Amino acid sequence: MSVGPILLVADDPDDVRCTVRAFTENDARTEMVVAHDGAEALRLLFAGSGGHPLSPALVLLDVRLPKAGGLEVLRTIRADDRIRSLPVVVLTTSSEERDILDSYRLGANGFVHKPPVFEEFVAVADVLARYWLRINQPAPTARVG
Repeated sequence: MSVGPILLVADDPDDVRCTVRAFTENDARTEMVVAHDGAEALRLLFAGSGGHPLSPALVLLDVRLPKAGGLEVLRTIRADDRIRSLPVVVLTTSSEERDILDSYRLGANGFVHKPPVFEEFVAVADVLARYWLRINQPAPTARVG
């Protein structure tokens, strides 16, 4: 079964490297596209490259991002009928109750606190990849060319 890429939206280069490595170690078998800020994520989702919007199987979204914050990105995704059903998991170092509540209120499918120990993060990445890329049945997309 072929799945779309994972869109990782994170601005910290160490977090990006760690996340890509954790998913690679779990043999996630899907491409990971990285957006380094919220504005870039929205551009990829709506305009893509060469006029072809990105259709990810999963969006991993940090809360604190430059240009457009993670919650703003989430709000924009959920407000657009074409991509509203995209699975979005907030993956962040934040454990602030306000971030958790706001994420779910805006329609996040999950909120995952990134463990500080890499081996623990690899285990978290394994669960995320197995569920969202192999077990979960995604909603049909409403994208129109």
